[in-house]
Amino acid sequence: MIAVIEMSRPSLHADDEPRAVVVNIQHFSTHDGPGIRTTVFLKGCSLRCSWCCNPESIKPAPELAFNRGQCIGAAACGRCLPVCPAQALHVDSSDDRIRVNWELCNDCGECVKACPSRALYRFGKLMSVAEVLAEVERDGAFYGESGGGLTLSGGECLLQPDFSAALLESARRRGLDTAIETAGNVPWAFMKQVLPHVDTMLHDYKLTDRGEHRRWTGVDNARILENYQRAYREFPEVRFIARIPLIPNVNDDEAHIDAVLDAIEGHPNVVELELLPYHGFGESKYRFLGLDGGAQEFSPPTPERLAALRQRIEKRMNREKGARH
Repeated sequence: MIAVIEMSRPSLHADDEPRAVVVNIQHFSTHDGPGIRTTVFLKGCSLRCSWCCNPESIKPAPELAFNRGQCIGAAACGRCLPVCPAQALHVDSSDDRIRVNWELCNDCGECVKACPSRALYRFGKLMSVAEVLAEVERDGAFYGESGGGLTLSGGECLLQPDFSAALLESARRRGLDTAIETAGNVPWAFMKQVLPHVDTMLHDYKLTDRGEHRRWTGVDNARILENYQRAYREFPEVRFIARIPLIPNVNDDEAHIDAVLDAIEGHPNVVELELLPYHGFGESKYRFLGLDGGAQEFSPPTPERLAALRQRIEKRMNREKGARH
């Protein structure tokens, strides 16, 4: 059984401005909504997908990572060793490089400050709405011509609704198009709080079978499916894009595709169903975080399988659009 912890709302600072732990701000994104976008990834997720390509976004707090290839060795450096209060660092005599005892590490970050080669670094930084917007607006020249803007992602951005709503509301006031990426496993109140400030919601249907969803993600999908249906009905002005992260031998079957098409049928504000083929680009992150395994048992879908499923979706959606007109 996979333990999944529900995050609480973030605390407010003295100035009452919400803050959140941001794991990455990705510039010039072209797959996270319309146009050229800046995607802000928040830390913390309420699912434990077996194929996760972003393990650094799961825990809500900042955490240590270690790239052994960047370490210049104890003889040439060793500055991290004396500053670790948990004594979680030691030298491997086989190559003179540092190793991390992940069971002892408390993610305090003192070793990161001492490391000149950035072999030791942290995933996650506490940022304010103003700080994030300042970074996003560096790409402002690209938004107007492309129809792009700000996309808020994760982890699960809706687990931090105060920050997400404040950031998206501020972005809209500055004329930016707004989008979110969500897996939907949050209290409805969180989604309802954020959606008034959203132009496009990209949302995942990982598995439609309840038992299989629990098997592969750690939770069942009842709340997720209910949230999506309520969102379609209560926010007709929002543009919804449904997505399936396509994992061979997990959810690349016609039954799942058809079940998603059934779920979005009759909702004209769901304008598209995208397939996101699995990739293994995140495998190295598991090693950097001291995690075993990763998603190595999975492989990308074949081009032929991907094309066949896309054709199935296109045929069904074109037929439904024709029926509406």
